[in-house]
Amino acid sequence: MGINKQSDIAAELQIGPTDQGMVRIYLSGEGIDLPLDFEPDEAREIAAELLAAAQSAGAGETG
Repeated sequence: MGINKQSDIAAELQIGPTDQGMVRIYLSGEGIDLPLDFEPDEAREIAAELLAAAQSAGAGETG
């Protein structure tokens, strides 16, 4: 599956700090239980990539 391929799979997304000083992105759904831990600097890089993708996706919106 790629970025541009649609899917019927549904999952929940939770993001928060752990008690170990990491940032956890947690995905859960049918057959999915995936905790992803990142150092704070890595999490900031991911956040920047998310913002850039949102800006790029929003550039094609009309409103």
